[in-house]
Amino acid sequence: MTATLTPPAAGSAASVRAGAVLRRRTRLLALPEVRWAAAATALFLLALPLQLAGAPAWIWGPLYALSYATGGWEPGWEGLKALKDRTLDVDLLMVVAALGAASIGQVMDGALLIVIFATSGALEALATARTADSVRGLLDLAPATATRIAADGTEQTVPVDELTVGDTVLVRPGESVGADGRVLDGASEVDQASITGEPLPAAKEPGDEVFAGTLNGTGALRVRVERDASDSVIARIVRMVEEASETKAPTQLFIEKVEQRYSLGMVAATLAVFGVPLAFGEALSEALLRAMTFMIVASPCAVVLATMPPLLSAIANAGRHGVLVKSAVAMERLGQIDAVALDKTGTLTEGAPRVVDVRPLRERGLDEAELLTLAAAAEHPSEHPLARAVVDAARERGLDLPAAEGFTSAPGIGVRAVVGGRTVEVGAPARLLAEAEIEAEAEAEAEAERAADADGVVAALARELEESGRTAVLVVVDGTPAGVLGIADRLRPDAAATVAALTVLTGTAPTLLTGDNPRAAAHLAAEAGIEDVRAGLLPQDKVGAVRESEGAGHRVMVVGDGVNDAPALAAAHIGVAMGRAGSDLALETADAVIVRDELAAVPATVALSRRARELVMQNLVIAGVFIAGLVVWDLAGTLPLPLGVAGHEGSTVLVGLNGLRLLRDSAWKRAAAEGTG
Repeated sequence: MTATLTPPAAGSAASVRAGAVLRRRTRLLALPEVRWAAAATALFLLALPLQLAGAPAWIWGPLYALSYATGGWEPGWEGLKALKDRTLDVDLLMVVAALGAASIGQVMDGALLIVIFATSGALEALATARTADSVRGLLDLAPATATRIAADGTEQTVPVDELTVGDTVLVRPGESVGADGRVLDGASEVDQASITGEPLPAAKEPGDEVFAGTLNGTGALRVRVERDASDSVIARIVRMVEEASETKAPTQLFIEKVEQRYSLGMVAATLAVFGVPLAFGEALSEALLRAMTFMIVASPCAVVLATMPPLLSAIANAGRHGVLVKSAVAMERLGQIDAVALDKTGTLTEGAPRVVDVRPLRERGLDEAELLTLAAAAEHPSEHPLARAVVDAARERGLDLPAAEGFTSAPGIGVRAVVGGRTVEVGAPARLLAEAEIEAEAEAEAEAERAADADGVVAALARELEESGRTAVLVVVDGTPAGVLGIADRLRPDAAATVAALTVLTGTAPTLLTGDNPRAAAHLAAEAGIEDVRAGLLPQDKVGAVRESEGAGHRVMVVGDGVNDAPALAAAHIGVAMGRAGSDLALETADAVIVRDELAAVPATVALSRRARELVMQNLVIAGVFIAGLVVWDLAGTLPLPLGVAGHEGSTVLVGLNGLRLLRDSAWKRAAAEGTG
């Protein structure tokens, strides 16, 4: 059973957004596969205790029959359609094997087989539907309407699909940008993490590019539209996710790779076992019994269980330790990777800016605590992420913040407030220093020289911080620079160890793929132990990097958290999303989710997957030996049906128990140890 992501019906983006008022998330019981599987399972669970309790067959028999019908009609029908295309489906053989088991009295075994396959199909259908929901929901990032400025200067509220290249739109503070374009007038900070993954809002002024779906800050912008809505970066992300989901061939479990040969061989052998003895005069009942016994002992039930219990046990064990692996196929893929690509913000880092340096200027007579107190008090009324980082740093140090008066905020420059009778300005060094120079020109020459000297010291401090990957924030008190704060997104504590472990497991060092600026990316990569750094990437660039690696023969695992990572997650051999800060699209697109954001769980899960694959191979050998032995016995001698069923069921139980070994906590501890080298 395979499925692909079904893209939204062709049409305008507005038609998709118009459906946003409807329930976007597919309800569980809205899927027919889920309803049929639930019905089959419920009927089986009703019949089984009645049979085991010794109830008459006329009570539990119809329940089993209904279980066969509800769970088996769909794979059976699909199998018949496949036959029309001259393809033999293993699902059809499972239905035939289940019916064959029932025909010789093994009703419960056949029903269990039906339930297993129906449940597998339901889970696959649900995963596909949820991914499609999330892709359609991505278009909600862009607003449905925009304010267009007409030639006569009047403002019109229009659907974004009516915007054309060359139109001018007004983006007010706090609004989402309606179209990809370039700023004509105004200054503001725009949160474009959904596109580039940058942890901090980007300052925008005339000439800068903005993207649809990004969030404007405190300033107003006039933007000239440069792309149609259907060609915006957000729309292209949607298309890339859809295309990747359609074209990425699902990795088959081992038994599915030999599906056609096994299926054809089993059918041919069963017919031969029935027909040849019959042609040589054997009684019909004896020939039929031998053929049914052959079908039972040659049935791939043990092979199916050889594959699934180790993978499902690994999924359950990983789930207990904060890793949600969405399917057995995904768990298998994890063990196949030989290359890793990591996102920066929210993946290698915590995804939130923090004050990591406090540098007061000695000549101002302020220490670190006093500088931080003044800056935090002035920033307290602001909602800017940098302001929150400064305030949080002061609170972590237990500093008392005095009240600020006369607060004002200038987009792209900073804030100003009166704190304890002193005028405090906090903002971008280049902008604040430029203002200080203008003010100094009107003062005495000596004062201007002192101001220039202070400016030189501040500029050197800011340059030093920025070269080390920090964002420099200048604090000015009463018109004179008082110190510089360094703000950065902090590396996760386990990031370096995770990079080293993934290098050991795959044999190649991970690559860093980020939309952040090259300087910040290079500094953080050096801390994490990554040498291959690709910065300033848009979503399509990340996909290109993944496909380039896969084109070189690698099986790539991508680890990310944002909307901008979703196309790469979909295009990769396996996609892993960080759970706490991850966007809905990333969580739905990924094959696995690190629920607790413990990066060290990634190599541990890879090691657990490889252990599961080892057990799968062990089980296939065990199942193959049992099947071969029983088949030879049935063909060369007379295998009693009860003994054949016992041998078949015994091998099934044996491989099942072997696979369940991965449920133990010791299996995770061993995987974690392997994942740390």
